[in-house]
Amino acid sequence: MPKVGIVMGSDSDIGQMSKAADVLKDFGIGYEMVIISAHREPDELIEWCKGAWARDLRVIIAGAGMAAALPGMCAALFEGPVIGVPLSAKVLDGMDSLHSMLMMPPGVPVATVAIDGAKNAGILAAQILSTSSGEQAEEIREKLVSYKADMKEGVKKKNDRLQEIGYEQYIKERKA
Repeated sequence: MPKVGIVMGSDSDIGQMSKAADVLKDFGIGYEMVIISAHREPDELIEWCKGAWARDLRVIIAGAGMAAALPGMCAALFEGPVIGVPLSAKVLDGMDSLHSMLMMPPGVPVATVAIDGAKNAGILAAQILSTSSGEQAEEIREKLVSYKADMKEGVKKKNDRLQEIGYEQYIKERKA
């Protein structure tokens, strides 16, 4: 079964990157999660990326803050799609990471989600895997349809409650 690789450069990133793993679990998609620093462990990163396809990884989600070299290096080394998650940091609030991932050179794309957008990265990985043929892809597609229907229903319920009690009470309830 194809899986998704989740890689981060530091254990300080795990709180955000675990959101991608949670989504993948919900969709029944296997994953492999590792901590590899592009700057401190370049040989390990090369080995991990070059062996990813043989380990049945079909998408890599790479989270990085600060210099954000990790997603670009994964994209240079891995033959499948790479989704970059720019992570907020103490300096520049993740804008440096965002720009680093967005401004990849031609031929080395990194699909980039919002700063701290690991949940969306997980959903995007599921969408990518759903485009293939086979039973697992169909199961993922069905779960995506259900997920979107649940989101729609959640918004409808919130609006119904707003209409019922008015905005002032709604705000009070949200704060409680």
